Amino acid sequence: MDILHLISEAIQSGDSGKAKQYVEKALSEGLNAKKIVNDSMMKAMNVVGERFKNHEIFVPEIMVAARAMKSGMEVLEPELVGSQVEKHGVVIIGTVKGDLHDIGKNLVAMMLEGAGFDVIDLGIDVEADEFVNKLKETNADILAMSALLTTTMTEMKEVIEILREESLKGEVKVLIGGAPITEDFSKQIGADEYAGDAGSAVSKAKSLILS
Repeated sequence: MDILHLISEAIQSGDSGKAKQYVEKALSEGLNAKKIVNDSMMKAMNVVGERFKNHEIFVPEIMVAARAMKSGMEVLEPELVGSQVEKHGVVIIGTVKGDLHDIGKNLVAMMLEGAGFDVIDLGIDVEADEFVNKLKETNADILAMSALLTTTMTEMKEVIEILREESLKGEVKVLIGGAPITEDFSKQIGADEYAGDAGSAVSKAKSLILS
C-alpha cells in the first residue's frame, strides 16, 4: 500500500496520529506538499463528505476526520508557504444576526476546508453589514449563511438585499442552510443555492464556483 493511500485511510478513519506520521513519512520520501494535499488528503475528505451525504457516517466521524486532516496539514504548513496548492475558492461563513447556534455551521466550515476551500468563519450572531464588509475586504467567491431559528431566517434576506444595493449580488454566490430553511425560501429571497446538510453544502459550493 503506497504512502498516499495510507494517509487517505488514516484521515478517513479519523486517526490523527497516523495521519501525521504518514505525512511526515511522505515528505521524507521526497513527495511534495502539493501532491500530498491534492492527491491524498483532499480526496480523503471528499470520500468522507460523500459518505456523510449518503448517511453512511455521522457528525462525530466527520469531526474526527477533519481533525486528522488538520494534523496532517500542520505538518505540511511550512512546506506549503509559497506553493500553489489547488484551492476551489474563498468562502465566508457565519450564523446570522440573532442566532447563536453554530454546530451545523462549524461542520460545514470544516468540510469546506477539507474539500479545498479557504474558509473565513465570522462565527455566530453576525450582522448583515459585517458579512458585506468582509466580502468587500476579501473578494470572496461564496457567502454561506446559516440559521436555526425561524425568527432569524429573515436576516438572510436582508443580507441579500444589501448585496443587491451594493452591486455585489452577481459577484458573490450565496449559499444558505439550516433546519428551518427550504428550497422554496432560498428561491424567494434570491439565494443562489440551498444545502439541506453539510455534505450537500460542499457539492453545492463546488457547483457555484463552476457556474
